[in-house]
Amino acid sequence: MRVLGVDPGLTRCGVGVVEGVAGGPLTMRGVGVVRTPADADLGHRLVAVEQGLEQWLDEYRPEYVAVERVFSQHNVRTVMGTAQASAVAILCASRRGIPVALHTPSEVKAAVTGSGRADKAQVGAMVTRLLRLDAPPKPADAADALALAICHIWRAPAQNRLQQAVARHTSKASRAPHPSKGRTA
Repeated sequence: MRVLGVDPGLTRCGVGVVEGVAGGPLTMRGVGVVRTPADADLGHRLVAVEQGLEQWLDEYRPEYVAVERVFSQHNVRTVMGTAQASAVAILCASRRGIPVALHTPSEVKAAVTGSGRADKAQVGAMVTRLLRLDAPPKPADAADALALAICHIWRAPAQNRLQQAVARHTSKASRAPHPSKGRTA
């Protein structure tokens, strides 16, 4: 499975491609950051993020895209920029028919380090170890993007089984006779 992880942001949008399977060795295929100037017009910044992500999608051809789920912070301005960059990533992948998964920061931290409260240094250290790198990717947004991809590779099989079970249950429930049908008053 090849996954493009996206740590959304308007100034720095972390991107990382990891290949592997749950329980097997993982390989980093690429890591970097799509940058936009903080003083540029919002529309131009979103176009720059789109163009950068499109280049990554063209070059690495991932099977899945894992994006950090935006969560509420105290700084609404930061949340808005993150949400806008996240939407661009979802749009780019969806336009190509690539499935998108959203993972919360605590899910990613728990998957990679074992603790949903891990700090950036711990995430970077585990990404370095899991991918057998010489040093943690810099900046932290790049390491976070790799962590997102790793999280998805490890969580996807369980999520797929859960979705299939729910679909089977829903299908059986829709075929079952309704309790009120067939009764006479």
